[in-house]
Amino acid sequence: MEEKRHILSLLVENEFGSLSRIAGLFSARGYNIHCLNVAPTNDESISRMTLVTFCNEQKIQKLMRLLEKLVDVVNVKDLTGETHIEREMLLMKIKCNKKQRNELKRLTDIFRARIIDVSDTTYTIELTGVAEKILAFINSLGNIKIIEMVRSGTLGISRGAESLQSKG
Repeated sequence: MEEKRHILSLLVENEFGSLSRIAGLFSARGYNIHCLNVAPTNDESISRMTLVTFCNEQKIQKLMRLLEKLVDVVNVKDLTGETHIEREMLLMKIKCNKKQRNELKRLTDIFRARIIDVSDTTYTIELTGVAEKILAFINSLGNIKIIEMVRSGTLGISRGAESLQSKG
């Protein structure tokens, strides 16, 4: 069976050890977590987790059942098979001499990025979009030196009226 990328969206109890138990479920069964985001929701007792993993259809079904059995997990949904929106954020500090500034400004305009901090020798850039857009921006920099970068990983949400709700 072919492995493919799956974006899982989970509502979890905002309790000590929840993240550890979910990550433990993955590692105990030999699943890799490609990226993971956790943040509070509008209900302070619940956090939203977006997790990306690569596996085949049989394994993802098993993984979903195992996640649903965890006490900490309120609800879980695989966004992969439905219409959804996904985004990632990049923050990048770039070494930039005076000759490179015009080129960097042009690239940020093309990719709809924002220059959020400037010093004599650096620019800090913020870019939001799908992973492919982020990678295309990074690859377009050519010989411009990246000092440091951080990526949020994928965030995902269902389109339209569909939503991940607490059960019951």
